[in-house]
Amino acid sequence: MTTVRRIHCDGGSRGNPGPAAAGSVLLDQAGDVVDSASEFLGVATNNVAEYHAVILGIGLMRAHKLREADFYLDSQLVVRQLNGQYKVKHIDMKRKYDEVQVALAGLKVRFHHVLRAENTQADAAVNDCLDAQLG
Repeated sequence: MTTVRRIHCDGGSRGNPGPAAAGSVLLDQAGDVVDSASEFLGVATNNVAEYHAVILGIGLMRAHKLREADFYLDSQLVVRQLNGQYKVKHIDMKRKYDEVQVALAGLKVRFHHVLRAENTQADAAVNDCLDAQLG
């Protein structure tokens, strides 16, 4: 399947660092949810969680045999790092950045910054995951 899809990603922590989770939502061309993934990360920073959300999104791409997708994140920093505009200096973020680069092998993706209000489905996946884990 070669159709371009939208993947919305978000990561968050309650405290920074604090209990963290990542979430990704795969949307079809009509904007309907096709699939989603979320994961509790333990204690991490918001930025590390954002990177992990991208990794989850890449996993959704592979699970649905997609070769191309547009990723939307509300973290301008992470988008600019993934687009090569900013260097990644923090060691934990660098590890996740490197993990993303390996996971992207053979895929075509574009990273876009969106406002938080335009990323509500991924934000909800993160908060639902944190609520389930933390009670």
